[in-house]
Amino acid sequence: MIAIIKYNAGNIRSVQNALQRLGYESVITDDKEEILKADKVIFPGVGEAISAMKYLKEKDLDRVITSLNQPVLGICLGLQLMCRYSEEGNTECLNIFNSDVKLFPQVDKVPHMGWNNFFSFRGELFSGVSLKDDVYYVHSYYPEISSCTIAICDYILPFSSAMNKNNFYATQFHPEKSAAVGERILKNFLEI
Repeated sequence: MIAIIKYNAGNIRSVQNALQRLGYESVITDDKEEILKADKVIFPGVGEAISAMKYLKEKDLDRVITSLNQPVLGICLGLQLMCRYSEEGNTECLNIFNSDVKLFPQVDKVPHMGWNNFFSFRGELFSGVSLKDDVYYVHSYYPEISSCTIAICDYILPFSSAMNKNNFYATQFHPEKSAAVGERILKNFLEI
């Protein structure tokens, strides 16, 4: 069973629809036991860090997420909340990845919205993916590059496009909105 964490953030239904297109069933839940028993967990989100973290703490999901041993995939806000800290609302996050999340400098169009390719990537999440492939982004805040970075994108400055530490994976881009390339990345995660 695949659990999609429900936590006061948008974009959850589009993730579930992408999984259905790939032939996988999932459940959208904030039930701790259901999340703990899942084979895979997806932690998506579109929204704002401080209210999302507040909801996670109120439901005790912050401790549940950091305790998970099965493969976990954070998407967009999910990735940012898996970092140490976010400048958005001066928010202490889950501290899974040793990276901080910062606001893009206001020297170009922000938010970073649209298609962009990778500067580099490595690891099983990107099996069958090319550096020329584009994925879809919508974000004003970016995760800094750290030892957990497994993919880099360059928009205004280089940032972590994807991260990995042990069983935790995350993408700043939206694989569920990234056509065939995104479906390939989701499938790679689901086959871990």
